[in-house]
Amino acid sequence: MIELDGLTKRFGNKVAVDHLSCRIRPGMVTGFLGPNGAGKSTTMRMMLDLDNPTGGSVRIDGKHYRELQEPLKHIGALLDAKSMHGGRSAYNNLLCLAQSNRIPASRVSHVLDTVGLSAVAGKKSKGFSLGMGQRLGIAAALLGDPEILMFDEPVNGLDPEGIHWIRNLMKALASDGRTIFVSSHLMSEMALTADHLIVIGQGRLLADTSMADFIQENSRSYVRMRSPEQERLRDALHSAGIVAVEAGNGTLEIDAATTEQLGEFAAGHGIVLHELSSQRASLEEAFMQMTAGSVEYHAHSDSDGRQPPPVGPHWGDQWNQQAGTAPGDDPKGV
Repeated sequence: MIELDGLTKRFGNKVAVDHLSCRIRPGMVTGFLGPNGAGKSTTMRMMLDLDNPTGGSVRIDGKHYRELQEPLKHIGALLDAKSMHGGRSAYNNLLCLAQSNRIPASRVSHVLDTVGLSAVAGKKSKGFSLGMGQRLGIAAALLGDPEILMFDEPVNGLDPEGIHWIRNLMKALASDGRTIFVSSHLMSEMALTADHLIVIGQGRLLADTSMADFIQENSRSYVRMRSPEQERLRDALHSAGIVAVEAGNGTLEIDAATTEQLGEFAAGHGIVLHELSSQRASLEEAFMQMTAGSVEYHAHSDSDGRQPPPVGPHWGDQWNQQAGTAPGDDPKGV
């Protein structure tokens, strides 16, 4: 288990993490979400004692990271796959880590096989593709067979087969009773992987809840009905005090009833239905709803009156003029 208690980090006047308290429990995949600049990477670095907190504390199974003997046997992490020594082979990168934590050399070959890199074990990591580098970073996290694993953007650079593999790996490790903590911007992937969510914005805790509850609490759920007898269906619903909103294309949307209730209602009135479906927002929609007020950097569409620059040798100067800056200036915020 990882416990954060009032964790705070300031960089000058900037508060990156603001009194963050939560528990990351074993036996499940916990997703760590937040907009860019929310403090996710800083939080994960403080968990591993790579950054010193301004206030508060992090405990890993009741201890500070620096108190752990042979820490790779307790917690494995992938924060930056590029941190591997490019001049060393995949095998030797892992062997150095193993020797520093008294991990048997046999584990090196085992984890390389687990991540699918056995065939390139002798090749220098500087020649690896982004996806291969990610696999090597995951192998390093698994090296000590730890009970706690942390991944920051683990599917970055992986092909569909690799994404499917890491998703199943994290689920299998969690079902084994391990603590899995993963940060990702890919909402569709997080929706398929995480059981629990911790969401932060501007360094503060916004949510600490199950995936299902997060979506339910931050989005609208409704039932969609479509019938060739739309007017008759609408009138029947109205007579029963059920509010139905016309949504175009001959469909009605009802908030305060279930599909079972509405199906029985239509059958009782002899109304033919062509569609009766329960609609729920995606994780992405729920996330956007919750974090709308915590986004630090907002992009703007062309509706603000400025047109995107044409392609050409002087496009930068033309864009600067539209932005109100002189040629050669750095148009801040553009």
